[in-house]
Amino acid sequence: MATLVIKSFPEALHAKLRQFAAAHRRSVTQETIHLIETAIAAEEQSSPTTTGQSKWANRKLLPEYEAMIATGAFSGGTDSTQIISEERDAR
Repeated sequence: MATLVIKSFPEALHAKLRQFAAAHRRSVTQETIHLIETAIAAEEQSSPTTTGQSKWANRKLLPEYEAMIATGAFSGGTDSTQIISEERDAR
């Protein structure tokens, strides 16, 4: 089994860890392992790498925006850089 050494661990955080360990009837080492396991499991569930998609691909859209997409409002095929260039040239 591997050993983990944490240098310069904040004293206040160590005191809280001891309190949590006592409340859960665990040693400080057992409590630390439990907290790290819990944090990693939560990160794996919410991590975009587990789904293969980015955070932005999974975002919730506003209903108004979803309705606009459904009606094809953004599917004109015009490149936005072209529009910006035309507006800039018109000045």
